[in-house]
Amino acid sequence: MLKLIAIAAALATILPPAQATTYTIDPTHTFVHFEIPHYGTSTTRGRFDRKEGQVQFDRAARTGRVEITIDTTSIDTGTDAFDSALKSKDFFNAEQFPTAKFVADRFVFEGERVSEVGGTLTLLGKTLPVTLKASNFNCYLNPLLKREVCGGDFETTIQRSQYGMSYGLPRIPDTVRLVIQVEAVRQDVPQQ
Repeated sequence: MLKLIAIAAALATILPPAQATTYTIDPTHTFVHFEIPHYGTSTTRGRFDRKEGQVQFDRAARTGRVEITIDTTSIDTGTDAFDSALKSKDFFNAEQFPTAKFVADRFVFEGERVSEVGGTLTLLGKTLPVTLKASNFNCYLNPLLKREVCGGDFETTIQRSQYGMSYGLPRIPDTVRLVIQVEAVRQDVPQQ
């Protein structure tokens, strides 16, 4: 028995540990959308057009890390006047806080598929826990890039007042739905 333990220990020092693969966010296939009810009638929607980040992902170990920075000055609702209002101190205060950041290191799997990613969202200088639930997740070999791409659709809800965005409460609802589509491109090219 002691001999088996010694062999296992020796192999552990010889064999390289599993390593996470690095993926860079593809900004043309990654968007952060938000939705909030508008006075009980329609739903107001918008998105952030500029974002960047990386994902480290180890499928074998079922671990990973995500870091995505969102440019709050790139908000786009389709209406310039509304975009300006949302960039103001009443809402995103984009002049003082030009970025928001999502950082996560907790991955939950259902079989081979990522079903949840947990971490923190920093918005208006406040960092709070948030969990993104996946409705889709897949990895595939992109025929144009000749590289693996992984991504999915994720969503969560936040209370904007927890981040200090309390303008218009309770007329303007506190609960904001975030819908994130993300794709990230593998950076190392495996040997064939």
